[in-house]
Amino acid sequence: MENKVYSSEEEFLKNYDSSQFEKLSMTADTLIFSVADEEVGNYRKLPEKKFSVLLVKRNSYPFKDKWCLPGGFVRIDETLDDAAKRILKTETNLKDIYMEQLYTFGDVNRDPRMRIVSVSYMALVDKNRLKDHLSSNASWFTMHILEDEKEIQVTFDNTIENFSITIEKKLKDQTTDRYEYIVKKNSMLAFDHAKVIVSGISRLKNKVGYTDIVFNMMPEDFTLGELQQVYEVILDKKLLDPAFRRIIKDKVVKTDKVKTGGGHRPSILFQYKKNK
Repeated sequence: MENKVYSSEEEFLKNYDSSQFEKLSMTADTLIFSVADEEVGNYRKLPEKKFSVLLVKRNSYPFKDKWCLPGGFVRIDETLDDAAKRILKTETNLKDIYMEQLYTFGDVNRDPRMRIVSVSYMALVDKNRLKDHLSSNASWFTMHILEDEKEIQVTFDNTIENFSITIEKKLKDQTTDRYEYIVKKNSMLAFDHAKVIVSGISRLKNKVGYTDIVFNMMPEDFTLGELQQVYEVILDKKLLDPAFRRIIKDKVVKTDKVKTGGGHRPSILFQYKKNK
């Protein structure tokens, strides 16, 4: 078919027929991570930090009664970032918190309804700010992660429900250390959200090493012990004190406040040094 010649872009757009192409829909899914205290039986012990993700139970098909990430369709009159912020505000009543675009997920059959592409976002919060603001079908799940060279296993637990996923890792590109994730076991997470969660965990682990991203999960005042626990939970390894001090030496500033109580010695409180 011979292409028609137009005299201007205005004329071209006026005659453009978008019905020639199949339509697809787009969603924004928000992966919300937190690291917060879990109380222990012995009051003399420091509370243990747990790595958590916010999930929402679906109350309609498809995947009715399965868990998923907070998400929704992108409106025709909003940007991707605005859609993610709107969804975050709806689920948590929070705004102006750290959020970054993660990856785009576009497997052809990722959604049984129709062709839907999802742009995922990763948000980091101190979940203590959310106690009274979650939607009724949302719940924090602690994550226990086991990872080796070939696969990742993640167990999710909110004290009422417990389930796990297993993801196989296949190296896509040795020059960039990028992996393809293949779901081997998953019975409770909707859509491809198992892949989204594992991708977010990997991104967060990598960025902790060269950015200050971890401070988005901290309260304004914190002890060095609390900060070290957050690093260790995300990295899934113990840090020797000298190594930890090197990591944070230019990132924190001492306050004139101390933390007391719980049978512990008073601890100096620190804050994030924003303008280094």
